[in-house]
Amino acid sequence: MIYDLLVAPFALGFMRRALAGCLALSCAAPPLGVFLVLRRMSLMSDVMQHGVLPGIALGAAVAGLSVWAMGLGGVLAGLIVALLAGWLSRGHGAREDSQLAGVYLIALALGVALISAQRGIDLTHVLFGSVLAVDDMALFAMAGVATIALPVLALIWRPLILESLDPGFLAATGGRGAVWHALFLALVVLCVVSGFVALGTLMSVGLMMLPAIGARHWSASLAGQIRASVVLAILSSVVGLLLSYHTDIPAGPAIVLTAGAAWIAGTLCGPHASLRESMSGHRRVNAAGKIG
Repeated sequence: MIYDLLVAPFALGFMRRALAGCLALSCAAPPLGVFLVLRRMSLMSDVMQHGVLPGIALGAAVAGLSVWAMGLGGVLAGLIVALLAGWLSRGHGAREDSQLAGVYLIALALGVALISAQRGIDLTHVLFGSVLAVDDMALFAMAGVATIALPVLALIWRPLILESLDPGFLAATGGRGAVWHALFLALVVLCVVSGFVALGTLMSVGLMMLPAIGARHWSASLAGQIRASVVLAILSSVVGLLLSYHTDIPAGPAIVLTAGAAWIAGTLCGPHASLRESMSGHRRVNAAGKIG
């Protein structure tokens, strides 16, 4: 019974490829999510997942269901969305978040319209993912992005932390904060795009952000949160794929729901900034007040 539930599904080739791809993303995407939380840019990931859709649709229109064509189109579209919103906000002084909201809503509507106009493309699979779509080419793309993202993140680790915590000091010392910010956004776009085959464009950001948000309940340090986010993402990938296989729901929602359950568990009973810790603190304060 246990073998049939937990092991037998991964004897199938498409499940092994999906697992390998999701494990690669689990190592690369959550650390970026932790930095997005640190920089108070959590919603930027949501903007990116909508912004890449027109590029994916155009890639499919030009080259069919080619992972490389759709991926390249998605990367270009994501970068354009980020740069365009930043340019608009700097051009007339409006808040960047409002510009991002306007741009990504247009991008989402345009992407859905482009995909719907093409025959032979399943909109549900593009939006929510399909483990059956993870072929060798898609797996190589997901692993390739992880291979690029992790070394680049290690290279910009120190200036990115400084730019996140004290951008004024970095600018005053000639630290080229805009360069590190641009490289960081490029890594975010790459990870969002690389996960769309298995997780879908609307769900790929879930494996990046939910483990990152949940990690703060398991560690107080940045390095600890990075490690915790990767572990949570790996567990969510394994359990989510099993849930998808046994219940016949898309892989993207299954993995994101699992990651969401892990986040809720951390919120309730994690060792840091959780409801359990808050209640324990209140009890200690009340006990100290009675003794005093």
